[in-house]
Amino acid sequence: MCLDERYVPYLQMARLYHLARLNNRCFRLDEPLVSAFVERWRPETHTFHMPFGECTITLQDVAYQLGLPVDGHYVSGCLTDFHVYIEGGRPAWQRFQELLGVLPPADQIQKFAVNCTWFQETFGECPDGADEETLFADKSSNRIHIRWLPFVARLEEMGGYSWRSVALAWLYRCMCQVANRHVVKLAGPLQLLQSWIFWRFPGFRPVGYDAFSWPLASRWSGYNPGVSEKGPRVQMARLRIDMLQARDVSTLSTYV
Repeated sequence: MCLDERYVPYLQMARLYHLARLNNRCFRLDEPLVSAFVERWRPETHTFHMPFGECTITLQDVAYQLGLPVDGHYVSGCLTDFHVYIEGGRPAWQRFQELLGVLPPADQIQKFAVNCTWFQETFGECPDGADEETLFADKSSNRIHIRWLPFVARLEEMGGYSWRSVALAWLYRCMCQVANRHVVKLAGPLQLLQSWIFWRFPGFRPVGYDAFSWPLASRWSGYNPGVSEKGPRVQMARLRIDMLQARDVSTLSTYV
């Protein structure tokens, strides 16, 4: 989705403009590669079990890849009964309509999550002559759970939270969930996971992406893994992981 320049002051206020620029440029997920790595994830230790030993994504990795702050207020809340704690005790969907000015149709809602297609169709373009109220109402993203609305509602305070911790904890949680054989879809900040793979394992990096920028994940903007059959690509990624040795892993000096 194109990033309208009129949104920039609000994104800067939230200290998330650099992430918006990252998402504004095409960053396609290499699903077979990511899936092969997630198969190595062990919920008991929160590490990837590799042929050479264990490794994991750290807060420092999140800082380099996404440029998120670690200092600040912690982000917490109940995942199941969050709607009981909405500000003022109002129903969750009433608060949603107050913030965005519109409610999604029932076929665009999955429990308390709204499909990304509805956000894109409803807020994908900033209308000509939009005033501050209209600009402030745009909170579009991929499928988003409405429990995040209390944070998004106060953009001036968003930069004061430890979003680095949130991103890492959420990625850990999603990978632990997909380790359950009954779960078939992987969610979470997968841009972080894929960028970490490219940085830590140079043998998996796409060719031709040599320019450094900030955050470091933006280096891979424009990467397109192709649309070839996924099955053989997953098998190939598994074989390449099986052959990894300690010398194939980059150290922190890669970031400097």
